[in-house]
Amino acid sequence: MQEEIVNRVASSALITFDLEDYYPEGQRLILDIKDWLYEGIVLKEKDFRTYVANHSWEQYQDAYVALHCSSDAIVPAWAFMLITTKLQPYAKQIVLGDRVLLETILYRRVIETLNVSSFEGKSVIIKGCSHKPVPENAYIWATEKLQGVVKSIMYGEACSSVPLYKKK
Repeated sequence: MQEEIVNRVASSALITFDLEDYYPEGQRLILDIKDWLYEGIVLKEKDFRTYVANHSWEQYQDAYVALHCSSDAIVPAWAFMLITTKLQPYAKQIVLGDRVLLETILYRRVIETLNVSSFEGKSVIIKGCSHKPVPENAYIWATEKLQGVVKSIMYGEACSSVPLYKKK
């Protein structure tokens, strides 16, 4: 006689916290200003201002934008500030850096405003694998945020989780 197979994971009180569920939807764009510099390395103010004035800013409507210079040029802070004045009416978020920094800043905002009261007193698994670009810092911030309210925190999947925290 065969025993019935019971899915203990499905019947457990564990709650999966998947950072992908909080992924800020929207287009990510990188604005590389290298081509706006003389020979890709020297910022000539008059020429730079002309590029900024003539650029089509509407393409950044509702996008998350990372300002970047892919050459080894030394770009003064005011140059990125000038670009920001043009981007601000269109972009959802503007950062100086690469795509990873952009994602990190977006997740920081999400986690700071996250209401975690529904996790109070629960055992939570922070899901590890993701298909979307979840920055590593997001896992740290989620742990910080949840630790104040949960009974326990684990990492991974229910079938192979790593215990991280248990409330005393």
